[in-house]
Amino acid sequence: MSCTTLLIGKSASCSGATIIARNDDSGSGRYDPKRLVAVAPTDQPRHYRSTLSHVEIDLPDDPCRYTIAPNVLPNRGVLAEAGASERNVAMSATETIAVNERVLAADPLVELRPAKGVPGEAGYRPETPGGIGEEDIITLVLPYVSSAREGVERLGELLERYGTYESNGVIISDVDEIWYVETIGGHHWIARRVPDDCYATIPNQLGIDDFDFSDAFGERRFFMCSADLREFIDRHHLGRAMRPAQGAGFGVAAVLPDHINPRAVFGTSTVKDHIYNTPRAWYMQRHLNPSEDWDSPAARYTPTSDDIPWCRAPENKVTVEDIDFLMSSHFEGTPFDPYGTLGTPESRHRYRPIGINRTGHMVAIELRHDVPAAAAVMWIAFGSGPFTAVAPFYANVDDTPAYLRDITPEVSTDNLYWTNRLIAVIADAHWYETRNAIEYYGEQVRAFGHRLVEDTDAALANAEAGDIRAALMAANEAMAGRLQDLTHKLLDNVLYTSSNLMRNSFAMSDRWV
Repeated sequence: MSCTTLLIGKSASCSGATIIARNDDSGSGRYDPKRLVAVAPTDQPRHYRSTLSHVEIDLPDDPCRYTIAPNVLPNRGVLAEAGASERNVAMSATETIAVNERVLAADPLVELRPAKGVPGEAGYRPETPGGIGEEDIITLVLPYVSSAREGVERLGELLERYGTYESNGVIISDVDEIWYVETIGGHHWIARRVPDDCYATIPNQLGIDDFDFSDAFGERRFFMCSADLREFIDRHHLGRAMRPAQGAGFGVAAVLPDHINPRAVFGTSTVKDHIYNTPRAWYMQRHLNPSEDWDSPAARYTPTSDDIPWCRAPENKVTVEDIDFLMSSHFEGTPFDPYGTLGTPESRHRYRPIGINRTGHMVAIELRHDVPAAAAVMWIAFGSGPFTAVAPFYANVDDTPAYLRDITPEVSTDNLYWTNRLIAVIADAHWYETRNAIEYYGEQVRAFGHRLVEDTDAALANAEAGDIRAALMAANEAMAGRLQDLTHKLLDNVLYTSSNLMRNSFAMSDRWV
């Protein structure tokens, strides 16, 4: 499994914006180049065919413009991964999760079944398309909705009609709300809104830990789901860890409960989860709620706890720097840091870090309420998180800078993705010797980015409506130019430092040291 998600409600963020952040990590043994592109309404297909599942869907004729961070290679379809539209709706898709065998038996995943045999001959079976998945979701939803709620509703309709071939979490946000959708088997789904004063952490596990049916089938203020979910749970005896409805007493078996714990009903809890998933939630919450006891033998939550809350209020407002640190983190300050000196060789490789070698990009989409034309800022980092830094790019544009757009399938120092990948590989072997240069690079990138956004926002106050997108593209070009300069200087620095530390280095003076 891959990816880590961190969601920040508008009252919990330092800027007062909703922020959705996700690392897009490739599967083991694969490294997917990423890029940043703008999609015009004329480029959006009217008839869609999935590369992986072959499902075909007619699309509405009124898409809006949007910007995404997809894969470079088309072998697995679009894989938009993260995007924001001119209507100030954002999506990140998907966070790979898992449901248990009872759910998969009750509502199997909708997988592609290839044709069998030859048409016209006995036993021939035509191809059966699969459902929708990570490849498709942003392309099918984002350009057609005007709010996060509309996005949840459209995604839910698509899941119920076409099904899905994989278990995923999908994030949809606007300037006011963040919604997180989890697929339940092939056709069912649940969605929960992140409370405004909270953050949510999702590490490749079905994570929602409370669901209120009375709200989902009433006002839908914080919960939504597929129409028959209650009956689905009851019919297939999935109701593990369910709490009775208020007023239902002994012997009232016919009353379905108002609340469930979806994590217990639909999810998994395995030894592998405790190595790969739960430690990441533990570390994110350890950073955002530091006064709590996280490390002693009496700590309420440990890296292997199954009941770490899905969401909670942070002790301090969350900044972009917090997000950048956490989404590139590797258990700093604990015995589990693979670059650290605490603990033992075993403990330093016990758990899967958030900032992993397989990260293709991290995109944190900030939707700000006070600058409608420039509300969506995509804070982007390409490559392995510990060796990169996020930089802001406006999403409401007609085109994106070539340094992030024209990523090649082959290695090249002419673009951001491959340059950052090279820096990571070189610096990894010489962590302590290159660390200061990498940290200084991050400070410079983020400081320039914050200043650029503030200056651009101020300039927009006097801009004509027709000039706004041009101004945003100019700001993006300025950010890309500065980023290219700083990134190349960092590559030069780590290459020089690491060259001096090669094992085959030799000078006559070495002989007498």
